[in-house]
Amino acid sequence: MTPKIAILLDENTSDGGSRYELGKNYVEAIVRAGGQPFGLFFTPALLAGAVNEFDGLLCPGGRFVYPDDFYAQDWTSNSPASDRLETERQLVEDFLAADKPVFGICAGMQLLACIRGAKMTPDLVKTEKVDRHDGPDLAHAVNIEPGTKLAQITGASTFNVNSLHREALVSCPDNVSISARATDGIIEAIELPGQKFAVGLQWHQEKFCTQDHPGNAVFSAFVDACR
Repeated sequence: MTPKIAILLDENTSDGGSRYELGKNYVEAIVRAGGQPFGLFFTPALLAGAVNEFDGLLCPGGRFVYPDDFYAQDWTSNSPASDRLETERQLVEDFLAADKPVFGICAGMQLLACIRGAKMTPDLVKTEKVDRHDGPDLAHAVNIEPGTKLAQITGASTFNVNSLHREALVSCPDNVSISARATDGIIEAIELPGQKFAVGLQWHQEKFCTQDHPGNAVFSAFVDACR
């Protein structure tokens, strides 16, 4: 049977949050991997029992402010607020508690890690003194940690990815495994040990879904874990 994959919708936070939004590549990537995607709104009443209805959860990228305790030191974010945050947090907790697969991309990865105690920077260029990671034409290599689920899935030790983020993880506790870093040391992928599938990627793998790219195996592994 084709797995039913819930994709939490994003919103146009940069324009007042008046519309739900989702890049078409997320949908295409799930379909190409053999799943059946469904968009989820932020309305709590509509999401009650979602963990029982769907086989897996995909949390996409987005730009919105996280709680202060997600950030390291006394850093705060100037990103806009979003109704997405609490909905996503509850959904992720529900799916993890049921040991159903969760796949987080960009902001989705950050939340997946931070609800388990990881910490972030709101602006990695200012606080980490590294190169920009936020631009439509930027790309860089990521180095995959040997022995991780990501290494097992991709069969690779390094490959190039896109780079579309300003915020980034700066530390992870023992219950969050770092599975890839950029060459400048920025955390680019995480996974939660002990879960059937709980993987986060900082880069936008969905944008490679029509290309021959080793990271596309993560979408396939996610959908397979949902069967």
